[in-house]
Amino acid sequence: MNPVKPGETPRTPWIVGVSGASGTPYAAAVLRALLAAGESVDLVVSRASRLTLLDETGISFRDAHWRDDLREWLARGADGKPGTFAVDVDGDRVRYWATGDLAAGPSSGSYPSRGMLIVPASTACVAGVALGLSKDLLQRAASVTLKEGRTLVVAVRETPLNGQTLRHLVALDDAGATVLPASPAFYAGAGHIQDLVDFVAGRVLDAAGVPHTLYRRWEGDIGGARTPSTNGTGTGAGTGA
Repeated sequence: MNPVKPGETPRTPWIVGVSGASGTPYAAAVLRALLAAGESVDLVVSRASRLTLLDETGISFRDAHWRDDLREWLARGADGKPGTFAVDVDGDRVRYWATGDLAAGPSSGSYPSRGMLIVPASTACVAGVALGLSKDLLQRAASVTLKEGRTLVVAVRETPLNGQTLRHLVALDDAGATVLPASPAFYAGAGHIQDLVDFVAGRVLDAAGVPHTLYRRWEGDIGGARTPSTNGTGTGAGTGA
């Protein structure tokens, strides 16, 4: 667990924003790893991402039953298999804020947070944050994160990228955000779809400075990717299992 720093409280969460791009397994892996690392999480799920989550997992994310739906989502592996992970989302470790609630805690710079991770980030989300539109809580929280000089990681998940989106990404980089394309690598010895998802999630956590063991780090060992991965079934240290 990170030590309490000036301006923080014992519960100083990471804000995790989930936008409407394909890639809900990336968000699930990041959330599991944050909780496994002892971090607190404030979750914002956009309206568009609910449709993506329903399409990719069959899970309906409901405001009134968010804890049950989150538990089911985080328990599911990247291959869609339910009950793959055991994750505790009870208590105050996880808070959920409705995307339309612009009076929520993360909408203010005086609300303490370690920073924000947008996983995955759609091009619409990227544009909204780059332009400072603050049309919903996800975009507003990202704007607050930038203006307060906190860590903002934007895991963009689109391809190909047109010039307009590239300019928006450059603007976010200029504003201090970390632009992190959801691009899995293969040198870590992926043997399962979960390994590819965990690699991207691990890079997000690297950018945030959160310790994890989601993927094998490069150590200059040529051919290391041909060695079976210890996380090949998606049961690494970031799972909360």
